[in-house]
Amino acid sequence: MESHLGGTDNPCDVYGTCGPYGVCDKNKSPVCDCLRGFVPKSTDEWIRGNWTGGCVRRTKLLCEISKSGMAPKGSKNDKFLQQSEMKLPDHYTCLYDHYGAQNCKEWCMNNCSCAAYAYPDGINCMVWTSELVDVQQFPYNGVNLFLRLAYSEQGKDKRKTKLIIVFTTVSIILILGIFGCIFCRWNANQRGNRRNSVKCLIPANRCQNSRDISSDNLWEEQVLLKDSSELPLLHFAKLTVATDNFSQINKIGEGGFGPVYKGKIENGQVIAVKRLSSLSGQGIEEFNNEVLQISKLQHRNLIRILAYCLHRKEKLLVYEYMANRSLDTLLFDPRKSHQLPWSKCFDMIHGIARGLLYLHHDSCLRVIHRDLKASNVLLDGDLNPKISDFGLARTFQVTQELANTHRIVGTFGYMSPEYAMGGLFSEKCDVYSFGVLLLDIVSGRKNNEFYDNDRHFSLLSYAWQLWTESKGLDLMDKSIFDSRSSATVLKCIHIGLLCVQDHAADRPLMSSVVLMLSSEMDLRQPKQPKFIFKRWLNSDAQSQSSKARSINGITISSAEGR
Repeated sequence: MESHLGGTDNPCDVYGTCGPYGVCDKNKSPVCDCLRGFVPKSTDEWIRGNWTGGCVRRTKLLCEISKSGMAPKGSKNDKFLQQSEMKLPDHYTCLYDHYGAQNCKEWCMNNCSCAAYAYPDGINCMVWTSELVDVQQFPYNGVNLFLRLAYSEQGKDKRKTKLIIVFTTVSIILILGIFGCIFCRWNANQRGNRRNSVKCLIPANRCQNSRDISSDNLWEEQVLLKDSSELPLLHFAKLTVATDNFSQINKIGEGGFGPVYKGKIENGQVIAVKRLSSLSGQGIEEFNNEVLQISKLQHRNLIRILAYCLHRKEKLLVYEYMANRSLDTLLFDPRKSHQLPWSKCFDMIHGIARGLLYLHHDSCLRVIHRDLKASNVLLDGDLNPKISDFGLARTFQVTQELANTHRIVGTFGYMSPEYAMGGLFSEKCDVYSFGVLLLDIVSGRKNNEFYDNDRHFSLLSYAWQLWTESKGLDLMDKSIFDSRSSATVLKCIHIGLLCVQDHAADRPLMSSVVLMLSSEMDLRQPKQPKFIFKRWLNSDAQSQSSKARSINGITISSAEGR
């Protein structure tokens, strides 16, 4: 994803805004409420707008009462209430493989400490055995969360729900009956005319393209059959209106896969629409991948996809709008780089590292991004980083460490040696890309566009020489230099060099990287990175275009944002 997609200030993005067992909805006022069956822990604080104390259960669970031997005879067991379109809480545990949806529910029921469970498509069983914190209500694109409540908490609403269902069902039957009668009468009048109608009901200029339309329908069916993300499928007409017919004024980015437009939908929400070019080469697999991967991932340092659209040969993706576009638009522009003081750069590095850690270890899907670079890191209104563009991402099984591919995609200068030369990829490939990106941020220069009087063909070799000569601070972008930050700059260079080691085994895991960034621990010495691409490898060639070329069997993607 390229430089765009960002959003307005959202109080729900602040961790723990509504406290334990509170739910945040940015579209309501006030934004905080208690989950069903819970009441504010402190009513006075809640009225004053301080919700961080959260909520407590209104009725004790039967399993808790039973432990004390005080459960009344004939008491009914706890139940689970479905909460739809939710952003799932933090601090969950994943139960894999043999835990189907029913087993997931039973496991939670049989463990009194289990407060809730969820079973998202493709992730399997997630359970919460501690307080539910950082819950959000989404208008769409959320997940079903099954909340454990005492039986008495559900009775009244159950009867009310049944009445609503009965009333709605009867109304629908009556309406369908009326429309059925009207249709039957109209159909009888039209039956004779149909025999004499033309064979092609599409205008003549479109009949010639009927073969293309059929293939598009087949393409859409393939996509929809694979898509289990439950993302909204928006009509093309709505996106046309939202972007003022994709006007140049609303164009906010251009990448290898097509242009990106700013738009505003009916409810006033600002969005970014990536309109994939028919010539870009991004096919069903990549499109599906981006839709499915992002829709299942929830982290403050990952971009959020809101919807998608299929229209004939058009493929469009709708994202949250990012006010400050992508990192490369500020980092590599001498006129704007001063907007990124080192303190903010360090926060960005930390945020990107946490996002990768989530992808590799903390999410139930184990995701390898495969194309991490500055143009694929977007910045919101507060310059908080969000990793984007998951078209090339791949998921791993929990126990899987390594995979192989014959189709090598990504950006030269950011690919690890084992991936670029042998097609082997693992989480250590993302670690390598992160190391290069870290050095990019420190220096304010792109690794794959670096050139220094024939002495250095990459930023890595230049950084290594300065490091060995104890001149690491000379690498830092002078426009953001701050002598008070020398220690953290040198630490980042040190970590960057550890991440770009030639052998995957010598690179740290992202969990170690996050720890190194946030502590004062001693770091081991890096070895000299020798894997350096020469200038004759054109990093601007695009693997995703129909004109893609190959060098030694390696497909090259754009070095720019996509």
